[in-house]
Amino acid sequence: MAHILVIGGSKGIGLEAVKRALEKGHRVRAFARGAERLRLTHDNLEKRNGDALKSEDVAQALVGIDAVIQALGVAAGPDMVLRKVHLFSGATAILVPAMEKAGVTRLIAVTGFGAGDSKASINCLQRLPFRALLGRAYDDKTIQEDIIRKSELDWTIVRPGVLTRGPRSGTYRVLDDPATWRNGIISRADVADFLVDQIDSDIYIRQKPVLIRLPL
Repeated sequence: MAHILVIGGSKGIGLEAVKRALEKGHRVRAFARGAERLRLTHDNLEKRNGDALKSEDVAQALVGIDAVIQALGVAAGPDMVLRKVHLFSGATAILVPAMEKAGVTRLIAVTGFGAGDSKASINCLQRLPFRALLGRAYDDKTIQEDIIRKSELDWTIVRPGVLTRGPRSGTYRVLDDPATWRNGIISRADVADFLVDQIDSDIYIRQKPVLIRLPL
């Protein structure tokens, strides 16, 4: 079993990844600014407070780690629409060289459908509201992806569709061919299931699959 660092492990996809990794027998270090508030206890769980934008916090969190799941998120609201987002690219610009220095090679990073070259697959009806509501965040996720792709790490970039609170179904679709990329809905629990499965798999190394369960 691996020792996994989950960056953004206190809520959302990150929290679901922590739960799923523990279910599968891994040791987990949940890293977040509010990790101590995580209402989860397990013998294989370590809660590590830290800031993904502070290099010293990230370097310390990587000690003894076999693989990293990066599942950062920003709260929806006016700030995300009106202000430039830099969390995803800023944290990744710190994480990648820290992993290379520490000799931790496996990175599974969550971005989203609409980041990078998947942007071209957004249909015309979805494009305008997507840009209005999420454009700044996804511009930064595109930069995040570029940083990861240019690294020497064994990376997988995971692009989920519209996220829901539903349970893990195990019936989601992995769209690894750009010709099949499309938007859809998927639960955070299903995304987490895929993330954790990549710890022991090399099928999607240096690939950027889109994840959906049902199309929009």
